[in-house]
Amino acid sequence: MQYTLKVNGKHHSVDVENDTPLLWVLRDELGFKGVKFGCGVAACGACTVHLDGVASRTCVLPVEDAAGLEITTIEGVADGETLSDIQTAWIDHQVPQCGYCQSGMIMAVTALLEEIPNPSDDDIDASITNICRCGSYHRIRKAIHSVAEAREKANV
Repeated sequence: MQYTLKVNGKHHSVDVENDTPLLWVLRDELGFKGVKFGCGVAACGACTVHLDGVASRTCVLPVEDAAGLEITTIEGVADGETLSDIQTAWIDHQVPQCGYCQSGMIMAVTALLEEIPNPSDDDIDASITNICRCGSYHRIRKAIHSVAEAREKANV
């Protein structure tokens, strides 16, 4: 079937089966390699993108369910060559080790901070359920809090 997907602000036409997971459409048909395959059962979060601003796992999401929604991948988070404040915090706090899960993690954190600008540790635990096999969770938490604090100071 023919679908038009709006990804990172641009429209793309794809001809795929309606039950093709969005992950594979984004990676294989459209070339957005920042969306990663991890588990295939929506447990790990490596495939996380935003659908209308909501962090969503794409490995089990049929493409037909994403048609008509605004899709944002990790490639759409930066403003050209300028990284987002979350991406910058990831570097400053040396969050990634292997880095495989980090694009999905950043997408989940971006959605969290849009919903809860100054999350508590409990908010982070409840919202960020992505799995990092390297175990950099303490640096992830520090990076999230540093972004929240910087944004709060900037708005004061």
